[in-house]
Amino acid sequence: MRVLIINTSERTGGAAIAANRLMTALKNSGIKAKMLVRDKQTDQVTVVALKKSWRKVAQFVWERIVIWKANHFHKHNLFAVDIANTGTDITSLPEFQQADVIHLHWINQGMLSLKSIRKILESGKPVVWTLHDMWPVTGICHHARTCEKYTKQCHSCPLLYKGHKHDLSYRIFRQKQKLYSNGNITFVTCSQWLEGLAKKSVLTQGHTVTNIPNPINTNLFRPLDKKAIREKLHLPADKKLLLFSSMKITDKNKGIDFLVDACKLITTQYPEFSRSLGVVVVGKESQQYAELFPFPIYCLDFVQDEKEIAHIYNAADLFVNPSLHENLPNTIMEAMACGIPCVGFNTGGIPQMIDHLHNGYIAQYKSAEDLANGIHWSLTEGDYESLSEEARRKVMNSYSEHTVAMKYIQIYNQITGNNA
Repeated sequence: MRVLIINTSERTGGAAIAANRLMTALKNSGIKAKMLVRDKQTDQVTVVALKKSWRKVAQFVWERIVIWKANHFHKHNLFAVDIANTGTDITSLPEFQQADVIHLHWINQGMLSLKSIRKILESGKPVVWTLHDMWPVTGICHHARTCEKYTKQCHSCPLLYKGHKHDLSYRIFRQKQKLYSNGNITFVTCSQWLEGLAKKSVLTQGHTVTNIPNPINTNLFRPLDKKAIREKLHLPADKKLLLFSSMKITDKNKGIDFLVDACKLITTQYPEFSRSLGVVVVGKESQQYAELFPFPIYCLDFVQDEKEIAHIYNAADLFVNPSLHENLPNTIMEAMACGIPCVGFNTGGIPQMIDHLHNGYIAQYKSAEDLANGIHWSLTEGDYESLSEEARRKVMNSYSEHTVAMKYIQIYNQITGNNA
């Protein structure tokens, strides 16, 4: 069986990493999988890039111009929405024509247009679409948050400046509705939380919606010698290290401000404990927070090499993910695979990953105080060795490459009529 995985980027962003890992998992399970991307970052031969041209840049700019105009020439949420009015027709490519299954992932920002998707559906090839956010089941937004208009008909979008009854969200929603009604799509979400939201959308009516988590290489992400790695990374051996990681530290949705507040509360409530703590911050612009934490901070640049990433996790004692909006974060999965307990807010797919007081701590949403409680409990009151072992066990049982690949292969067999 040949599967073509389609994603805007090969390695940049959580969706790209997940899609790339799935390709590897499928290949290791006997599937001939390739990945088609707009932005290629490695020399991997099974990843094929669209031909570069200024036209693709112009397409991306044109999409933003249309949104800007619909927004009454305001920059309000200009990059929080997508309309897929531009993209590439891939149906003539040999990789497409040779594939038995077309597997879409995150295809925004000029990779595929709605017209491109229509041509894919008209080809008659079975289509699987893995949702890394809500865009495929809403009008134009990637995260509906408290808005539920997508369940029946998007309009008066809160992300648009002066949204109205027949605004851009309404028009794109109607286009998707017509598009999906004429095609056979199997929607797969990465978390149970997102599956529940996707099933509420009228856009998925008549289509299969299920959930399969992202895979991870548990041979690469595994427990290692903490002392040796700290020495290599020039991190202190005598501190309990908290780890926070984000591609861009200043992204408010990643919640570092809540971690700063939680650390300040720890210094007040547990002064002796706080003297043993340090924070490792990994990501772009990490130095901007160097003066805000009440105890030592160790700033590391954002890295993409997975071996280096695994080393950074192993250098920590606790991974803290205070994100405000998450699907099934790769970061928590990576940390747990390395035997590092995690603390995160009760949002999105995080409670599906962290089993409260069993392999980590689920804090009340947007509560810096409970985040502080979770950090303190995990490193003092909880059985740390047990938390670590259970974190690793959860990943091995639920997210290993083979486990996830076999679930997808079952879907591929069903939609292609292959019962082998």
